[in-house]
This record gives sequence, structure tokens and C-alpha cells, in this order.
Amino acid sequence: MSDITLPRTSPYERLTDIRATRPEEIALAAARRPRRGLPGAGERLLIIAADHPARAALGVRDRPLAMASRTDLLDRLRLALSRPGVDGILASPDVMEDLLLLGALDGKLAFGSMNRGGLMGSVFELDDRFTGFDAASIDAMGLDGGKMLCRIDPGDPATVATLESCAHAVTSLARRRLTAMVEPFWSLRSDTGVLRNDLSPEAVIKSISVAQALGVTSAYTWLKIPAVAEMERVMAATTLPALLLGGDPPDIDAAYADWGRALRLPGVRGLVVGRALLYPADDDVAAVVDGAAALVREARS
Repeated sequence: MSDITLPRTSPYERLTDIRATRPEEIALAAARRPRRGLPGAGERLLIIAADHPARAALGVRDRPLAMASRTDLLDRLRLALSRPGVDGILASPDVMEDLLLLGALDGKLAFGSMNRGGLMGSVFELDDRFTGFDAASIDAMGLDGGKMLCRIDPGDPATVATLESCAHAVTSLARRRLTAMVEPFWSLRSDTGVLRNDLSPEAVIKSISVAQALGVTSAYTWLKIPAVAEMERVMAATTLPALLLGGDPPDIDAAYADWGRALRLPGVRGLVVGRALLYPADDDVAAVVDGAAALVREARS
């Protein structure tokens, strides 16, 4: 019988095999993961966001299914996490578990995405139910905190349930001394039913004012907010640490400029960016991640 050379199993095929035959390996990988501490005085963070697919938000600019391939997403995440100056990840449970099994989170901060129930474009989009991580699972996996979306639409009765759920999550995380990363928006539906976030300074200030009061304590609460006009006035609305979200900007150079200006403000402690860095127009992930890391490094100094 002649020798047969089989193709080497890819790391992603190994993930499927582990999930099918040894799912307990996920908890073991989480338990042995080397961790890093939260930032010191004056330190700025660069966190990569990867929780968009869980809310059916797969599009990037003019590519409606850019994030549809999990293996391609993992390739991009592993590259981004390997770059100097990248401090950690924000992800839904499925992505977090893949990265844990791949050993890509060693020495990184890790934040679990908690409420992904308000699917993009759905009639229940503002019903931001907690369908992902909870405080207990974040603690059990040795993660550093949890992130929650908190969209506030004064014309939608689902908003009050979101506020209550976010308040419970903030309290549960704080009791475990884990960071609660709250992402608030003042949101409105158009006449055609499309949901839009109001990014005026006044609206962002209102959303911050509501979000920072959620839960029995704000001792462990951080904000995740957009870089908008008049950021000095926006940041005057809070004493909480804030991280800037990335969104899906059409012009990465303009986004760099906005982030750079906002990072100079003392309350802004870094960036949480996903699609803008993972899916740049030229697909040079390393270059755009390095550019964002340089902005954060300049702010640190």
C-alpha cells in the first residue's frame, strides 16, 4: 500500500473538532489564559470589537456580507491582535471561544458582549435583550468585563426594558468587580421605520446622562461613545472613563483625525474599533491597526 499524504488540518477545522468531541476544552482554555491588568494612570487602550455578526450586522460600507465568513473574520482578528499596541478584544461568546482555543487572547483584555437581541433591521431592533454573556459567565471565564448596547428611544416602549436590563447587568458586574462597558445612543425611527442614532452633541450628552446612572453603583462603569462634534462639551457631561467606538466610517483618514482629537481629552481612555480596522478598503489590516495604535500611543505620551 502506497503512502498517502493527507492535507494538514487547518486550525479552524480543529476548532470544529474540539467543539464536537471535547467542548470542555473551551473552559480549560479560559482558565489557563494569561491575563493582563486594567490600565494604569494615563494609559490609553486599543480594543478590537468583534460582536457585530451576533446582531446580524454583517455589512461594511458597500459590502453587505463582508463579515459572513467566520474563518476570514478570525484571520483578521488574529492579525489585529498580534499587532503591537493592541490591548484586547470585545466579542460575543462564539467568537471569544474561538479566539481562546486559538491562543489569540493570551495577555489581552477581554470583554464579553452581553445584549445582541436587537437584530439589525428587525421590527424588534430596539428590544436589546441580553442573549449573550451574563455577569456570571464573564466571571467564570476570567474575562475583564461586559459590554452592553443601550439605545434610548423616547417614542418606543421597549426602551424601558432595555434600561432595566442594562441596570441589572451593571449591578451584577460591579458586584464581581468587573467592568461594565455601556454603549448608549439616543435613537429615533424615521417615517419609513429605519432606526437612526442621533449623533448630535446634545443627543450624545443626553444618552450619557442616562447611561451613567444605571445600576446601584457606577464604580465599575465605563462608557463606549462615538467621536462627535464638540467632544469637549460631550465629555464634560461625565466623570466616567470613556472609550471611543469606531463604527463604519467611509473615510478612515477622517476617522483617524476625529479619534486623534478626542483622545487628547483626559476622560477619553482609548478606542474600541472593529469594522473600520478589520475591513479597510485596501484590506491591509496591519497598516490600519498600526495607525490606530499610533494614535493611542501618542495620546498616552
